[in-house]
Amino acid sequence: MTELEAGLEAVLFAAGDAVLVDRLAAALETSRGALMEAAASLENLYDFENRGIMLLRLEDKLQLCSRPLYADAARRVTESRKPPSLSPAALEVLTIVAYRQPVTRAFIDQLRGVDSGGTVAGLVEKGLIEEAGRMDVPGRPILYRTTEAFLRTFAISNLDELPALPTLEENEQMELDMDSAQQPGSGPAGTG
Repeated sequence: MTELEAGLEAVLFAAGDAVLVDRLAAALETSRGALMEAAASLENLYDFENRGIMLLRLEDKLQLCSRPLYADAARRVTESRKPPSLSPAALEVLTIVAYRQPVTRAFIDQLRGVDSGGTVAGLVEKGLIEEAGRMDVPGRPILYRTTEAFLRTFAISNLDELPALPTLEENEQMELDMDSAQQPGSGPAGTG
């Protein structure tokens, strides 16, 4: 292990949270490129030796974390109770936000066909989604996006790693198009 790798490991361990790559490079007085090479070496070392920790990349941040294989044991030590799992409604809202962000609550409600206010508030409280500004339309509704905690929870580095959505079959798309055409005000010039 090089001195830079050891320093990176020490800083990430001490931080306990994700740290910006540029901040790490500045703290360790090295270039971004050299830091990323050291991070890749650490990541490979941890994987090769199947260590209990792993290096996690979260967009432009790095973090040391427990390997998922040992998550239950780590959770038993760090938490007195098991964190609540997400309800089907919460997973549905989270999916909409993840794939279509930034989105308004009205958009979520429209896709789901039910009021999602409580579910959105619960996901904000859990830190999985956050406000991402306001839409520039009358009423200025809040826009929501996923957070770093979302990436960490689902063990992905960035949103590009989300699985592809299934494609609609031609007859399903036609049904959706027909349903849209039957909605009041959805025809040309709002004639429905």
